[in-house]
Amino acid sequence: MKDIMTLEELAEYLRVSERTVYDWANKGKIPGGKIGTSWRFKRDDIENWVNQKLSPRLQPVTSNAPSISSVLLPEKTVLLDCTTKDEALNALINLCSDIPGLSGRKELAEAVFKREKLMSTGIGLSIAVPHVRLNSVNEIHMAFAVNKSGIEDYESLDNIPVRILVLIVAGKNQHAAYIQLLSRIAGLLKNEILRERLYNCKSSKEIYDILIEGDKKS
Repeated sequence: MKDIMTLEELAEYLRVSERTVYDWANKGKIPGGKIGTSWRFKRDDIENWVNQKLSPRLQPVTSNAPSISSVLLPEKTVLLDCTTKDEALNALINLCSDIPGLSGRKELAEAVFKREKLMSTGIGLSIAVPHVRLNSVNEIHMAFAVNKSGIEDYESLDNIPVRILVLIVAGKNQHAAYIQLLSRIAGLLKNEILRERLYNCKSSKEIYDILIEGDKKS
């Protein structure tokens, strides 16, 4: 990527429309400046902005952050063998389609894919954390998957294929707990040894046990 990007180049990089980038720039929602009448964006500024938007590990974790064991059920943990991003996301959505309050699978699927179109939730290190907040949901719910091979088309920040996916669904009024859980998960999965153990799992139970063990130690 160039050190200085045009509006068109930035739109392609972020996978959003040029109109969206233009609106963000005019409203001061994205770092950039005008040279004459044309918008220009510095690569370093954009990468920092993207990291702040997508990397929950940058948020501090407090002592009252929800534990993974309090949110993740064994039956919501799965070993997948998907080849595409959409296939993996749909598998996670299926696991969470019975969340109390949801009008049905369609409501969750629309929210997840709408969020994904805004910007990829692949945060790097082979990890993706799709996450949504819905008015119809009153508690935080989570599904966790390890894919047998890397998902090439996930378009993560570091372009590394995704193997670990965590879907988090929360209520609109649960912002603080939601952010803290995102941070806790990202912090745990930064551990390279733990990730390697997850990659080598042969069953959903193994995945769940390793996660809970790691969470208790963190």
